Parts: sequence; structure tokens; C-alpha cells
Amino acid sequence: MNLKNFDLNLLKVLDALLSTGSTTEAADRVGLSQPAVSAALGRLRHALDDPLLIREGRRMVATDYAQSLRDPLRRLLDETQALLAGPDRFDPARAQVSFKISASDFMADMLMPQLADFCVRRAPGVIVQLVDLVPDSYVGIIDRDRAYLALIPRMKVPEFISEQHLFWSSFVTVARKGHPRLRHLAPGATIPIDLFCDLGHVLFSPEGNLGAMGDAALAAVGRTRRVVMTMPVFHGVYTAVSQSDLIALLPRPLAQAKAELIGLDLYEAPTPIAPAQIVMVWHSRADRNPAHRWMREQIQRLLSPLDEGLTPQRGIS
Repeated sequence: MNLKNFDLNLLKVLDALLSTGSTTEAADRVGLSQPAVSAALGRLRHALDDPLLIREGRRMVATDYAQSLRDPLRRLLDETQALLAGPDRFDPARAQVSFKISASDFMADMLMPQLADFCVRRAPGVIVQLVDLVPDSYVGIIDRDRAYLALIPRMKVPEFISEQHLFWSSFVTVARKGHPRLRHLAPGATIPIDLFCDLGHVLFSPEGNLGAMGDAALAAVGRTRRVVMTMPVFHGVYTAVSQSDLIALLPRPLAQAKAELIGLDLYEAPTPIAPAQIVMVWHSRADRNPAHRWMREQIQRLLSPLDEGLTPQRGIS
């Protein structure tokens, strides 16, 4: 193909077509008419010597060649936009932009209220969407543009994913105030291991698995706990605890924030539990995007007070 004769505007149309699989939806995305997008697809097919998209029912599916173009093309367009925008051209007071944040409902309690207040006051045109965190699919979500940021426990990620530390969090045991089997303990005390293992537990487990935080620590001393229930959201965990004689392990910042509000007492677990390091990850193609960078800075600023400065070796006392 002779690049000299190729209309680079067609690349935006191709990106929209590959993202939507529809000439009508692609037209809405790039601000053209449906016939204009169909004509652009014809020019792309001729220039690239490939059908690119093939009709399958009401949708169009990408050919193998078109699939191979999807990610490099998205990166090229993002980098071009960041290059032309310049490093300091994001004005939150005037911006009309939306962000998606993929995270557990921990962030619905600990981040979103503060972020909402800040955006209303300083960035009224900014829309923030908190979307479900799909277990074991964080990278895929970002790579498919279903979310621009993910807030997750630190793990190994591919080279094209950028990462930023947010905070370390230890875990604490929560029980309802007046729990009949814990009345003899002062709040903040360590629950004896026999009692801890005998009491019924609610687990935070997005996929419904019985293995969860705390089990490895108990296994190390040859003990197990009695699991009664699992919940896919933290809200379900602390609500169930507040209305029953079950107990649970929660991230310390969340437990402290909810204790007085819903009537919880906090106790230390009988064995040290490794803390969690929470990080923010995103696709490296957005590293220099000024709007994206601005949002990352706000999230870092709002969550940094939660940082307990722990390490995996220190755990909790």
C-alpha cells in the first residue's frame, strides 16, 4: 500500500468498525452518516486488500487480518491523540469526558463518595463509572477498553500494563456489637484461635470459592475455620455480620469506616495475616494521556490516606 495516497482519517473509521461491528454504531462514534462509513469501509477494503469485516447476521465480524490490526491501531490512535493534546492541556473545569473504573465495591465505599464530591466541585463535566471487577480478568477488561482503570490487589501483569501503588491494607475481624460469644473480649482484643475457628464465618469471595484471605494463615498452624456463607461483595459481608452471629475478615480501612455506622466491633485475628497491596493498573497506551493522568492523580490522592505502610513480611499483630 502506498501511504502517500492513503487517507489517514480512514483509520478512525476502521477503529470504530472493529470496536462496534456495526456501520451504524461506528457512524455515531465518528460523527459520520451510515452511508459515509459504508463507503469508507469500501475504500479500506480496497487499500488493504482484505474484506476486513464480514456480515454475520445483524453484526459484522472481523477477519483474522482485521483482528491483528485492532490493538496496534487503538494504540496508534491513543498515542496520536496524546501527542497532539500536549502534556498540559487538560482543564478539568471545562472537560467533558467519562472514565470507567473497574474495582470491587470496597471502592464504592472508600473512593467514590470523595471522588464524586471533588468532581462536582472541580470537574462538573467529568463522568465516572464504577464497573464490576471481573475476577481473574482485570487485564482483559482494560485491554478491551471496557474499563480505563482497574484497582486490584497487586499481581503479575503483562508488560503493556502500567501500575501504580495505592495502599497497603491489613485485615481485621468484625462481629456485631453485643455478640454473645465475644462479650468477654474488649474491642480490639485478639480472638482466641479455638473460638475464631468455631464461630461461623462470612467470606468475601467474588467467584463463590471457599478459599479466601486468612485461610493460608490458619493452614500454616494446622487449623481451619467454619465457613457458613460467601458473598461476592463486601457490602453483603458486613451487612450479614451486623445482623447475625457470624464474623468476617475485612480490610481494616473498610471495617473502621463501617463499624459505628452499622454496629460492628473490631478484633484482631489469632494468627498474622499478610496484608494486601492495592494498586492501580491501566493500559500503557494511556500513560501520557493528560485526562487519564489527571484522573490517576485524583485517585492516588484520595486513597493514599488509607496506606498502612505495611509489607507482606510484617502482616498484622
